[in-house]
Amino acid sequence: MSPIEYSEEIAELLGKVRRRPTAGWPWRPGEQVPDGLPTKQSWGWLFAPDGRVLTLVNPRDGICSLPGGSLEPEDGGDPAAALAREAAEEAQAVIGRPYYLGYLYDRVGSANGGHECARVRMAAALRAVGPSVPDPASGRHYRRLLVAPGLAVELLGWGLPGLRQARAAVATAARWLGVPAAANEAIEELPVEGCTVSQGAVYRGALHPGDGHPGVRG
Repeated sequence: MSPIEYSEEIAELLGKVRRRPTAGWPWRPGEQVPDGLPTKQSWGWLFAPDGRVLTLVNPRDGICSLPGGSLEPEDGGDPAAALAREAAEEAQAVIGRPYYLGYLYDRVGSANGGHECARVRMAAALRAVGPSVPDPASGRHYRRLLVAPGLAVELLGWGLPGLRQARAAVATAARWLGVPAAANEAIEELPVEGCTVSQGAVYRGALHPGDGHPGVRG
């Protein structure tokens, strides 16, 4: 097996990584969120053409995450719109059409005031990133890495359930986005000034808030 390639600067960043304890939310692959169970969050596996995914690292505390977050009123109840907005805010990322993967069942409801809820997972093509700036909601200024999905699971600290989720994301991306099932293993930091990652239509959110239909622009 070839060693994973990365720069000295990335090695220093990875040395600060601190993994959160796993929450143990059951993963429901391919299942739609049941009626009556509110969807409170949407997170995405955002794929480059070589199969790597965008993974964010907060250099202050070493916590890694995928782009995504809580649904806001402007998202109109659409997890795909929430993902596109959060990816833009956190990572200045522009994405293609999101594909639904499934959801995590949060029985404790830590994202819903102590009431059960769903945390949706989606997959989409990463089209581009803009100049790196802090997230306006949290003030966090993330470092933006492209890593193989399996390594992303390790950095996130998600264990075997996370690996199952990554496999679902890779299978969907291979089918619908044309990415290879075996990703490039190099770890790359996207430039602070921004760059184009892949060509194609860009997802702009719902055409009308709440209608659930994707707005895609060329």
